Amino acid sequence: METNSQHKWHFTKIGGVNRVVISSGDDLMHLHELDLKIWTALSCPVLDLEIDAATLKLIDTDSDGRIRVPEILDAVAWITSILKSPDVLLHPTPEFALDYINQETELGKLLHASATQILHNLDKSDATHITVNESSNTTAIFEKTKFNGDGVITADTSFKKEIQTLIEQIQSCGETALDRSGKQGITAEIIETFYDNCTNYLAWFSKAQDSKEIFSYGDDTENALQIVDSLKNKIDDYFLRCKLAEYDEAATPALHVMLSQIESITTKDLTSCVDEIAQYPLAKIEKDKPLSFDKGINPAWESQMKKLYDVVFSKKFPKKNTLSEQDWNALLDTFNAYREWKSQKVGEAVEHLGLETIKQIVADNKKEKLLDLAASDKKLEKEADAIFQVDKMVRFHRDLFYLLQNFVTFHDFYSSNGKAIFQAGRLFIDQRSCDLCIKVQDMPKHELMAGHSGMYLMYCDCVHKSTSETMKIVVAVTNGDVDNLMVGRNAIFYDNKGQDWDATVVKIIENPISIRQAFLSPYKKFARFIETQVNKFASSREDKVQSEATGKIEQTTEKAEQGDMLAQNGAESAKTPAQPFDIGKFVGIFAAIGLAIGAIGGVLASFIAGFMSLVWWKMPLALMGIFLVISGPSMLIAWLKLRKRNIAPLLDANGWAINARALVNIPFGNTFTHLIKLPTLSKLDLHDPFKKKAMPLWRKIVIIIGIIAVAALILWYLGYLEKWGLM
Repeated sequence: METNSQHKWHFTKIGGVNRVVISSGDDLMHLHELDLKIWTALSCPVLDLEIDAATLKLIDTDSDGRIRVPEILDAVAWITSILKSPDVLLHPTPEFALDYINQETELGKLLHASATQILHNLDKSDATHITVNESSNTTAIFEKTKFNGDGVITADTSFKKEIQTLIEQIQSCGETALDRSGKQGITAEIIETFYDNCTNYLAWFSKAQDSKEIFSYGDDTENALQIVDSLKNKIDDYFLRCKLAEYDEAATPALHVMLSQIESITTKDLTSCVDEIAQYPLAKIEKDKPLSFDKGINPAWESQMKKLYDVVFSKKFPKKNTLSEQDWNALLDTFNAYREWKSQKVGEAVEHLGLETIKQIVADNKKEKLLDLAASDKKLEKEADAIFQVDKMVRFHRDLFYLLQNFVTFHDFYSSNGKAIFQAGRLFIDQRSCDLCIKVQDMPKHELMAGHSGMYLMYCDCVHKSTSETMKIVVAVTNGDVDNLMVGRNAIFYDNKGQDWDATVVKIIENPISIRQAFLSPYKKFARFIETQVNKFASSREDKVQSEATGKIEQTTEKAEQGDMLAQNGAESAKTPAQPFDIGKFVGIFAAIGLAIGAIGGVLASFIAGFMSLVWWKMPLALMGIFLVISGPSMLIAWLKLRKRNIAPLLDANGWAINARALVNIPFGNTFTHLIKLPTLSKLDLHDPFKKKAMPLWRKIVIIIGIIAVAALILWYLGYLEKWGLM
């Protein structure tokens, strides 16, 4: 997208990049002419930004979760087309004045009327302004409205009791639709489906009406079928076992319940073993044995067998009290027609209403009245949709310019009195507060991108104190030292709503914070190295002393035990004579130590001699040179990195498409991390009761005299006192 815009744009250099300044409504009207290469961002995510997500979703017309430049331009073009002056967008307020709307356009006239209707429905007819809370409260807006344009009718749509009852009956059949008033209702499609189900159900039921073949047990056929189905597997199992007993009589005991199974439960409360008993065969297994209804039935199945006899078997075989396999199969066949008829059932969604109710609904035929109500509601779709566009208008007035300031330019990020939409809050840790806190969406991507920012970063896991909601943030530390910052430290994070979260540092990416820190860094590293080596040496010596002491104790114990054994046997203990101290072994060690001390002393003497040979005004320069040699490289590296710190990689890792550098130099970076500072009018009591006591004056004097004496001795030894004419 490259244009030759004739509009007179104003640019300013911020963060090392020339950025356009949007300062008038005319700028907004020509925003589509701005070269795409000039835009700071090309896309941003919809979620987890410090701006109303509902507004961003309205801008995200393709609902892909990202806002791109064409969608921004469409939003600007839409809102400017309905305003008298686009300048009002540059001064967003929570309230939108109805007078802002240009009623000379058809859309503007419609939106003005809809905004007025909203205020009327909210009992605010005299109001001249509308807020987002009012325009987005659809439940309250449509609560008192009979028709709201969504084609959904509720029980409240009609004042007639029979229509209200019918709507409730339709809703009870499962499918419903949510009305804009917030209540459940029905649509024309649901009405059509309901009446189709009623008609189909009655047609299906009429096929079997008065059919003795299908209703073989009259009105009790369904109950009889359920009883038969509940016992079918158990009875089939019984007859199959009897056949196996006939096949091999020796297998009969195994086919019946094992004695050991009964013995295992006899010691228990049998009422608690009903489920286990139900697993036993229905009756004792014998070859070619009919199933009796009143003798030898498994106790767990007695009640079901009695129902089978009373409801089913006695109706077909009134003179029998035993069931043969042939009779059982004949009994099952009596339900075949009923099963086939049931499999053809249609419209069963309305079955729960009852046959008589369904017949009455079809006979009354209020279908057309319901469809007329739904159609009347749908006719107001245009007016109702305009109410939602009022919400869009009010939101764009409040939020669109704020988004532009953080999208076209990073004005709010580089502003001293504002916060960018990606700044999530403030973290307090180690007597400092950090304002550059960004929510992390994709930690693996952050791990790839964060190092390119050149910033000292802390990743923190945050847990909300009240809701236990979790969140991960990355925090840029841009001031102070880092000696006490480490993984595992706890902190407190305050989001932009003022809610506090418990935060824990889980990852640190180290980079320079300041030139001062870089200057001290070599000395701190050297001090840590010395401390580490001393600790290692002390630890090794401690281990050695402990091992030697333990060894000697063990040797003494062993020798004592050997002495006791020799004394008991009457033999003399042959003691190994202690080896005499051989100073020759230590000559080499002493010589090496002496050479090392001599070498160090020689180096120091040469250094002091060279330093003292300088003219007095060169001595400070020499000291500065020494410091530069030690600290210079780290300071140079820090300076190069600090001037290139860039927040763009952090945003790219969160789904942004940053089109320009977003540098954070040293002065600007210091504004994001605030160190501890006493209030201006506070008083400081310098008396510290736990301060280390000062050295006595006489000891200070002795030390000073000693230092002067040693220095004088060294100067005398090197001949400088004579050279200077002091001797």
